[in-house]
Amino acid sequence: MKILRIIFILLLILLAAGIFVKYYYNVNPPIQLTSPDKQHELPIQKLKLPQGFTLKPFATGIEDARSMALSPQGTLYVGTKSAGKVYALKDLNGDYRADTLFIVMTGGNMPNGVAFHDGSLYVAEVNRILRFSDIENKLGNPGNPEIIYDQFPTEKHHGWKYIAFGPDNKLYVPVGAPCNICLSKEEVYASLTRMNPDGSGFEICQQGIRNTVGFDWHPVTGQLWFTDNGRDLMGDDVPQCELNRAETDHLHFGYPFCHQGDIADPEFGKQKSCKQFVKPAALMGPHTAPLGMEFYRGGQFPVSYQNQIFVARHGSWNRSKKSGYDVCIVTLNATGTVESVKPFVEGWLDPATDDVWGRPVDLQQLPDGSLLISDDYANAIYRISYPSDIQ
Repeated sequence: MKILRIIFILLLILLAAGIFVKYYYNVNPPIQLTSPDKQHELPIQKLKLPQGFTLKPFATGIEDARSMALSPQGTLYVGTKSAGKVYALKDLNGDYRADTLFIVMTGGNMPNGVAFHDGSLYVAEVNRILRFSDIENKLGNPGNPEIIYDQFPTEKHHGWKYIAFGPDNKLYVPVGAPCNICLSKEEVYASLTRMNPDGSGFEICQQGIRNTVGFDWHPVTGQLWFTDNGRDLMGDDVPQCELNRAETDHLHFGYPFCHQGDIADPEFGKQKSCKQFVKPAALMGPHTAPLGMEFYRGGQFPVSYQNQIFVARHGSWNRSKKSGYDVCIVTLNATGTVESVKPFVEGWLDPATDDVWGRPVDLQQLPDGSLLISDDYANAIYRISYPSDIQ
């Protein structure tokens, strides 16, 4: 009996040791991804691009793939909205297809926004900003993140956030309106804020922004450009969503008083004139939901694309005839103003049947100049390259 007791105790010790080793040294083992073409069939043949461009899967089966951030070491971090996860994708063999996946975070409160800065991964939840320090060396065991700021509102209506570091080394964080249309007493709503990398120095830098889920800075002028989703329930064709340019700090872009630069809101429009606000740099179509945007800084695409803007239009949710569901190219003229807005990738929406199989969310340029597009509906990330003989 004594021998059996000793054996039982030894087995318990071995089991505890095994659990300790597993969870201390490799709590987050990498998931090996199969070839995207074989893992999940996607009807990418339906997608139409300009001549010479090729689109292929970079990763599939990535649940709720939304905002993306790339580290200098080549790790692609991907946030989610409904899945509550943050992923880290790696292309270890250099074939421009992710082959390894780590799940950095689970159970997050809409951890949509991700940004990489000085070796750390920043994640935006609804009401706080988290930081995973030295994340590249901790993918197998990321541990608990540091909370650097937790004073954002807790409302989930437009509470998910896109984040990015600006040329001023500050982290920019939007706070959407907590409603379709309302005038909030707290000025932090419907704004764009910024802070230092450690969470200090918080300030509101732009206002009158209903819900931006994508922004970038012009590579030459350094000016901030951002998308903004227009209000609902004014009809199929009004108002149009916006692309805005902030030439200086502390501007107001109209919400909730004015929409698309020239339409007074039925409820709040009498309080202030549209002339008091900054007009959109471009109109992006009614209810198209422009989200991620990125200035093209690479050298792979033709020179005509240099410093032009790619915008992912996520697509309408309650329009009687669907709109958006594409990636468009916004072309600027020599003076820096918008010359045209044209589709660049189409085919996620079938206009004849109104059927949808994908919804583009965000854009991320790779070092070789190719462009990634995330899709939270098809759970995929695509890669666009040029010319067509480049993988």
